[in-house]
Amino acid sequence: MEIIADAISWVLIALGSFFLVSGAIGLIRMPDVYTRMHAASVIDTLGAMLLILGLIFQAGFTLLTLKLLFVIALLFFFGPVASHALAQAALHAGIEPILAEDRRAREVPAAQPPEPPGEHKGAPSA
Repeated sequence: MEIIADAISWVLIALGSFFLVSGAIGLIRMPDVYTRMHAASVIDTLGAMLLILGLIFQAGFTLLTLKLLFVIALLFFFGPVASHALAQAALHAGIEPILAEDRRAREVPAAQPPEPPGEHKGAPSA
């Protein structure tokens, strides 16, 4: 039975490590605040939780398991709240997301061709 618990533990630790490394690479490679925040939330919720679940299988049924379950609960509830608060603060600060396509249902001005020199729209004519 101990071999099965060890195998499950190492699979969970390996998966958690994979998600932590991929999220860290995402933090470096993503273009703006919002996509970086998404990568950080993957690290927070999925990667760390899988690692802690692997540690729970290693610890067995002890007081340490209860403490690790409390840590998982804290990560599960406060990680997304913190990410949401950071996103709202970035929006409030006026940081716009980098979008390939704007789907926010508001009028986006189309690119206007450059005006020839000497002609200005809206300037009073003499």
